[in-house]
Amino acid sequence: MLCLSLFLAAVLPGTAVAQANLLVSEITPLQKPSGLDAEKVKLGKKLFHEARLSKDNSISCAHCHGLDTGGVDNLKHSFGVNGAEGGINTPTVYNAGLNLAQFWDGRAPTLEDQVNGPTHNPIEMGSNWDEIIGKLSDDPVYVTTFNRLYGKQSLNADNIRHAIAEFERSLVTVNAPFDRYLQGDADALTASAKKGFELFRSYGCISCHQGANIGGNMFQVLGVFGDYFKDRGGLTVADKGRIAVTGRSTDERKFKVPSLRLVTLTAPYFHDGSAQTLPQAIGIMAKYQLGRELPEQDVLLIIEFLKSLVGELEVPGETQ
Repeated sequence: MLCLSLFLAAVLPGTAVAQANLLVSEITPLQKPSGLDAEKVKLGKKLFHEARLSKDNSISCAHCHGLDTGGVDNLKHSFGVNGAEGGINTPTVYNAGLNLAQFWDGRAPTLEDQVNGPTHNPIEMGSNWDEIIGKLSDDPVYVTTFNRLYGKQSLNADNIRHAIAEFERSLVTVNAPFDRYLQGDADALTASAKKGFELFRSYGCISCHQGANIGGNMFQVLGVFGDYFKDRGGLTVADKGRIAVTGRSTDERKFKVPSLRLVTLTAPYFHDGSAQTLPQAIGIMAKYQLGRELPEQDVLLIIEFLKSLVGELEVPGETQ
């Protein structure tokens, strides 16, 4: 893909429309998801905001994944029940259905599987399905809604997971300026954003950040050119990466490549939340993944491109 990036950078001096036609092999515009059940999406949104999913009724999914803050909480580490601090940065919930797997280490293959993680983690929501089902079953509105949508006596773990996942599948940030550009609107991007995208491609960023989600579709070692972890110091369990899932030595310090779709909204960055700003994050990626230092002006132009990746966000708040 990197060779393709460099080749296309050399042959794309033509019009924006011609560029868009060639770029679809690297990045494709987001489309509104089809085939979702609107009523189950509505139920899932309510559950996403439901604090009774946590042991002490204080934490909902939206607590860490704010729909009006790019699907994150903008903290280095999130805080769960009893004020417990987690050990890894919260990834955005937006466009999560486009990822090859969930969590930084990819331990959950589906959105449904992902729901088990935070609900049962003792430092996140600290609950279990028996407690959750018991509390929701005391609410006649939930009982009626589940019976209507899933059948009689259907308020169970599988259907709770499905409803939340169905809502999360709906969180696709369509209509970003860059998507409109790919679809032929030459005026959708500023001149600076267009220059930034060419730099993004020519430097090779697109070798990992590509596809519809501009990331989220592969795992990569953090620190190809240099030892990121040695330089940062203070190793944690979360730094093990995908090896914790597969047990393969080749997966040590390997993480899911994050989507860049809302990257201008989701600071701090990386699995450890160590980069506080986007210029800092780009500099670190250039150093450890590309083996080079980027001029400040190029970093600023790349950021202009990244701004163009922000599409439409979900209206926050609970669905009654």
